[in-house]
Amino acid sequence: MAGNALIGEIMKRNTMLKILNPILPVLVVNQAVTALFSTKMPFETFEFFHKGGGAILICLAIVHLILNFNWVKATYFPK
Repeated sequence: MAGNALIGEIMKRNTMLKILNPILPVLVVNQAVTALFSTKMPFETFEFFHKGGGAILICLAIVHLILNFNWVKATYFPK
């Protein structure tokens, strides 16, 4: 019974990562593009996309690290 629960959790984590992983690079590109063209766009537009995108990027990066924390522990904190 415990094995099935573990498999279910791994599937949920993998599904979340499949959604999250493509979004992260889009947000990184958003940050770069809005930074490069910040002088060419109205400040309100820049603020919405750059600041808003940055906040979302930070939140999703934290979720990404949480979902991959077993790998982080295994790689950087070996026993």
